[in-house]
Amino acid sequence: MTDAVISPGKPASKRWLWFAVATVVLWGVWGAFAGISAQRGFPETLTYCVWALTMILPAVFVMARTGWALDRDPRSILYGLIIGLLGAGGQMVLFYAVTTGPAYLIFPVISLSPLVTILMSLAFLKERTTWVGWLGVALALIALPMFDFSPEQGFASLQGGSWFPLALIIMACWGVQAYFMKLANNRMSAESIFFYMMLTGLMLIPVAIGMTDFSKPINWGFDGPYLAAGIQLLNAIGALCLVFAFRYGKAIVVSPLTNAGGPLVTAVISLAVAGVIPGQLKIIGLILAFIASALLALV
Repeated sequence: MTDAVISPGKPASKRWLWFAVATVVLWGVWGAFAGISAQRGFPETLTYCVWALTMILPAVFVMARTGWALDRDPRSILYGLIIGLLGAGGQMVLFYAVTTGPAYLIFPVISLSPLVTILMSLAFLKERTTWVGWLGVALALIALPMFDFSPEQGFASLQGGSWFPLALIIMACWGVQAYFMKLANNRMSAESIFFYMMLTGLMLIPVAIGMTDFSKPINWGFDGPYLAAGIQLLNAIGALCLVFAFRYGKAIVVSPLTNAGGPLVTAVISLAVAGVIPGQLKIIGLILAFIASALLALV
């Protein structure tokens, strides 16, 4: 296990916070522009392929800094593949889920994945935090669904669709993934974890290609795959920072902070760029997310 990408002078107690903040910023910017590719005619399934390829660059960077010291023992390989397949597999299921149900109901369900992480971390890792931390966790969990739910559209789409069990599957995948990310960090390097995440992401490219409808027009121009690559690189580097945040921080704090902070940054950027005024529920969610982020940063 190495500290190749960390300055040894920084106190370990706050390393998790710097990486968590970096994740929040990167994922927040990514979230604000992630939909551009699909809007310009580049399918989300192919965007997944581009994302998987962008994972190579940060993986090579951190592995080169460690002298290519990859953890190859059976348990490390198992943990790495579990983390990678849960993350990429959840993304694959999401592609199908959004074709069967409304995104404004699917994403609030998925956003509760930190609850799975927190419960597993409490039960199996015996993690604890202060009352300030618990207050921040609670506010983050309350704020998360508010970013996507639209009360004016209601629950009319709840009946007759398969989206709800699919959303629960994605929530479970990403919640369990975060738990294993913390568990794996206790015995293997963060660089190795990310390498296996990159590897499993590449393994699922054929599945994404098989899900693509090539009978429809596809934008192969600069604002297609190339623009998608620039946007998805933010996602990939954010994922790398998340691995290091879990390495140094508690899962019960890192998971809600990054999941609430990212949408907060996305909303602020969207407001500044597009001049869109968020609804009342989203404003409440933004305020709660801001308070939660500040509380969790104090832990």
